Amino acid sequence: MKLIDLKMKEYLDVLLSDAPAPGGGSVSALAGAQAAALMGMVADLTMGKEKYADYQESCKAARQGAGVLYEKFARAIDQDTEAFNLVAAAFKMPKGTDEEKAARKKAIADGTLEATKVPFSVMEMAAEGLKIAETMVGKSNPNAASDLGVGILNLMTCMKGAWLNVKINLPGVKDEALAADYEAKGKKMLEEGEAIARRLFAEIEGSL
Repeated sequence: MKLIDLKMKEYLDVLLSDAPAPGGGSVSALAGAQAAALMGMVADLTMGKEKYADYQESCKAARQGAGVLYEKFARAIDQDTEAFNLVAAAFKMPKGTDEEKAARKKAIADGTLEATKVPFSVMEMAAEGLKIAETMVGKSNPNAASDLGVGILNLMTCMKGAWLNVKINLPGVKDEALAADYEAKGKKMLEEGEAIARRLFAEIEGSL
């Protein structure tokens, strides 16, 4: 059964156990899914209300974008654990002969690359979520401003957590140019995301 299909208590119990996965990567994706859900909720609480007539079109677009992100983040909860399991399985492969060693080495490299790609894509989703949040702060139902703020905090938890999972796997990425590209793009994305999140959080906090 997929993690996304578990009841909340079941998921938390698995997380609490000594099983190495799900771990921080899946938790980061879940934080992103929560953020997208909150943004969708705030948009729904804004749309259709006459006193927020000026925000209808932007909130409609935000609701659509948040819905797409929600589905992507939800899939990534399992994708991260699946990527980890690839690496774990590769390390258990036999290494008695040269052929087995070569196959094992390749499987580890392939799994590690996947375990890097997944959290990097989660970072990209979080960056997209922050862009959506930008269109909503000060332009959505003010009674749900705190919910939008929590969504922004979840997006940064998501992005920072995913970045840690990228970083821990980068040493195992054999293509040095590709690893350097992930490193540079990830750092830039994180810096830009933090700047946006700080600004939006301050704006929301100041409005309360």
